[in-house]
Amino acid sequence: METAEIARRFLSFFEKNGHTVVPSASLIAEDPTLLLVPAGMVPFKPYFLGQRTPPYTTATSVQKCIRTKDIEEVGKTSRHATFFQMLGNFSFGDYFKERAIPLAWELVTTPVEDGGFGIDPERLWVTVYLDDDEAEAIWRDTVGVRPERIQRMGMEENYWSMGVPGPCGPCSEIFYDRGPEYGVEGGPAADDNRYIEIWNLVFMQYERGEGGDKTGFPILGELPKKNIDTGLGLERLAAVLQGVDNIYETDIIGRVLHRAAELTGTRYGESHDDDVKLRVVADHVRSAVMLVGDGVKPGNEKAGYVLRRILRRSVRNLRLLSGESDTLFLHELTDVSIDAMKDIYPDLLDKAEVIHGVIDTEERNFADTLRAGTALFGRAAERTRAAGGGVFSGADAFQLHDTYGFPIDLTLEMAAEQGLSVDEGQFRELMQRQRDTAKADARAKKLGNADISLYARLHENAGDTDFLGYTESETDARVRGIVVDGEGAPVARAGQKVEIVLDRTPFYAESGGQLADRGTLTVDGRGVVDVEDVQKPLPGLFVHRGTVRSGEVVLDDSVHAVIDTGRRHAIERSHSATHLIHSALRNALGPSAGQAGSENRPGHLRFDFTADNALGDERLASVEEEVNHVLSGDIDVQTEERSLEEALSMGALAMFGEKYGDRVRVVEMSDYSVELCGGTHVASTGKLGIVKLLGESSVGSGVRRVEAAVGVDAFRRLTKESALVGQLSEQLKTPREELPERIDAMVSRLRAAEKEIERLRAAQVLQAAGSIADGARRHGSALVVAAPAPVGAGADDLRKLVLDVRGRLGEDEPVVVAMTSVPKDRPVVVIAANKAAQKAGIKAGELVGIAARALGGGGGGKPDIAQGGGSDPGRIDEALRAVEAHVAAV
Repeated sequence: METAEIARRFLSFFEKNGHTVVPSASLIAEDPTLLLVPAGMVPFKPYFLGQRTPPYTTATSVQKCIRTKDIEEVGKTSRHATFFQMLGNFSFGDYFKERAIPLAWELVTTPVEDGGFGIDPERLWVTVYLDDDEAEAIWRDTVGVRPERIQRMGMEENYWSMGVPGPCGPCSEIFYDRGPEYGVEGGPAADDNRYIEIWNLVFMQYERGEGGDKTGFPILGELPKKNIDTGLGLERLAAVLQGVDNIYETDIIGRVLHRAAELTGTRYGESHDDDVKLRVVADHVRSAVMLVGDGVKPGNEKAGYVLRRILRRSVRNLRLLSGESDTLFLHELTDVSIDAMKDIYPDLLDKAEVIHGVIDTEERNFADTLRAGTALFGRAAERTRAAGGGVFSGADAFQLHDTYGFPIDLTLEMAAEQGLSVDEGQFRELMQRQRDTAKADARAKKLGNADISLYARLHENAGDTDFLGYTESETDARVRGIVVDGEGAPVARAGQKVEIVLDRTPFYAESGGQLADRGTLTVDGRGVVDVEDVQKPLPGLFVHRGTVRSGEVVLDDSVHAVIDTGRRHAIERSHSATHLIHSALRNALGPSAGQAGSENRPGHLRFDFTADNALGDERLASVEEEVNHVLSGDIDVQTEERSLEEALSMGALAMFGEKYGDRVRVVEMSDYSVELCGGTHVASTGKLGIVKLLGESSVGSGVRRVEAAVGVDAFRRLTKESALVGQLSEQLKTPREELPERIDAMVSRLRAAEKEIERLRAAQVLQAAGSIADGARRHGSALVVAAPAPVGAGADDLRKLVLDVRGRLGEDEPVVVAMTSVPKDRPVVVIAANKAAQKAGIKAGELVGIAARALGGGGGGKPDIAQGGGSDPGRIDEALRAVEAHVAAV
């Protein structure tokens, strides 16, 4: 049975049994405590926690999931996968064990021709929690499972919680017996390789307290409602029903695996090491396709780092399999993966061009950095071994990550292949230092000092905030929640920072790239709050952040909320300009120029879009001209709420990776721009005045950014530029239109002069070679020159000078030349040894390590010439004396 048919049958079965079919949520978790969705129940978590009221009492879904905790195990076992799909049925206080258990058994064992999965009941075992007599009785008496096929397991295996206080409960699992060739008889308790879990039924009926993780926590009591959460791994069930040994050989993943084998000239099943690499590639390519399909772009943080990590692991494994360094494989493998997954996720076909663009660009970029990074790794590994060490420096691992984008696990793999371990502690410490400031700033901006659970309680008590900002700039409202210093409070007084939840608001909360409104909340006759920011920590909950300017504000107060309309209108102009720029870019580059992020602030915008290469000045000017031509037509900007299906059918652009509900807001500017957008906009394009593009840059792999000034800000920018051009024209006594040629000529003359100065300086340095060679002194059996280079010598000059001095001293006896310079306040040392010295056991690579360590750094190279550096120029004399001492001792 094909994987897509398994998914279809599952949803059909539960829909016939009264469940609402819920489409998969995005892999990008809405829950702020998660990065990516790791389990099928995550989209329903607010319903289980009682934070939101579910729109249905029973549901079923096929949820896309990503887990990266065990990414190093992918390919090595038959079960680990980065991307997987979880089939689930859920009950929110509707039914419990008495229905969940028979439904699961019915679907699993019903013959294929009758719509089930047709698994022989004699191949199935079940487990229940130690004291769950009720579940055991249902399995035995209602379903008819033989008592000897029911096993009781402990808390570690058969009790579920999220690892924190909240819902929990016992679970019951269905296991499939793969046969005696996979292990010993005796059920799941005897062998979990032979008996594999295919379905987990969680009975959420209790509330747990603090303590422990999977075990050791107290049970505080029963939940108000008993819920059902089940999870059946689609890939694992496919392996069972398709009769293959592991998930990598199923119809969908197997197609990618076998094509990877063909492309790399390998055969699956002939080499264990190659098989592991092929499984990694098949898993990671599919995972990357799904992540990009949900809007993730490669980066160095969060979900972007996960994507970059798995793509780069794929590239390296493909190169190891093929032995080729220049061949690009991922485009074709991406194509195979999209085709294999299209029956379950048909939207992948619409996104294929963007998915290819992102993955192709990342592969090309990494191909360049892999060559340079591998060379750096090789030099660092050589230094480690030369020094007699077995631990690869965490600082070198950090440089590989920071400079070349090497995921740490790639460095770990490469080090292990050379018999080295990596100082992960030092690497993590350096990474943490880099992240701390940015993380603290981001968290302070989005959540203030409050824990997300506090916002959940506020939301539960206050409900959704009614947003009136599309039509109103002020309104009366009631205070439903107050947060001071991260804690709920009944009152906030003058001077205090405060977060306030209202029942209704005209304030736009930051989202979709549009910055939040500012303004005031006035308590009649008693106090004023200056609102500086508005955020939505949870969907539907608007949190107004600001300072109590005077008086106080009390819970349940009536307030008058007023936004700063001047700021709002300026932001609206930027947001509407963003839509026009998006359309102009698509006209210039094609539909692959999808939105990858934006920020709309008063008078200024930035717009990120997918593109492999820079626009160039000519095309950038063309985009700017097109935008200003369109806005000068004063096109009406119309907004209308429609169903998502209707909006997409009329050609509305959806922001790639954005989450949308069943009803969406469509913003139309004639037929030039039609987009789904929840932001606020001008009434007509003429309100923008003028748009001035300020430039274009790269912000990541396959992502470009344009910035623009809008309206009065654009006018001010043009005025300043005009004044600057006027000043240049006057100072250079040149008409404005001739300035480019005049400046080009000046720059050319300046560069020529700089080159001549550099040539003269280098010649002056090299002229000193004779006198430096005359200063050679004997240490042991070798003539040694150990001296600083003339002042001003750069690293290249130093290398030439050292080789010149070595040549002047000849080959008749051992010669070592060690010289230093200090370009840019950091000491550099270059050491050369002639052939006679090398025969005597004196090697430049070893000597430079001694000198560089004295300088507080490192280095390496070949036996004849090597280079190193450090951080302490004050220890140059010590470094040179150390070289002399070592040569004398040989």
